[in-house]
Amino acid sequence: MAFQCDDDNAKPCPGDAVERKIEELKAKPKQNPAAEVYEYTYKGQKVYLISSDCCDQYNLLYDQCMTTICAPSGGFSGAGDGRCADFYDKATDKRLVWRDNR
Repeated sequence: MAFQCDDDNAKPCPGDAVERKIEELKAKPKQNPAAEVYEYTYKGQKVYLISSDCCDQYNLLYDQCMTTICAPSGGFSGAGDGRCADFYDKATDKRLVWRDNR
């Protein structure tokens, strides 16, 4: 099943976009700390937070099409890129989707 992303002119994205992203992570060397993918509800949509692969890197938030929305945490300050500063206050329904247990 495919769905439309935010842009009305966007092509539908695959329903397995998050699984494809996880396969990309599996194809890379194991991160330290281990990679994690969490699902949340944020501003009425399902989103995915993926942990960074090293210190001082952003933890990126993606929509269902795996398009980057923002970085709510990480970076040199630890506070992300500032584009979704309310994420941890407003996001609900946190669910672990995948953790790299290699």
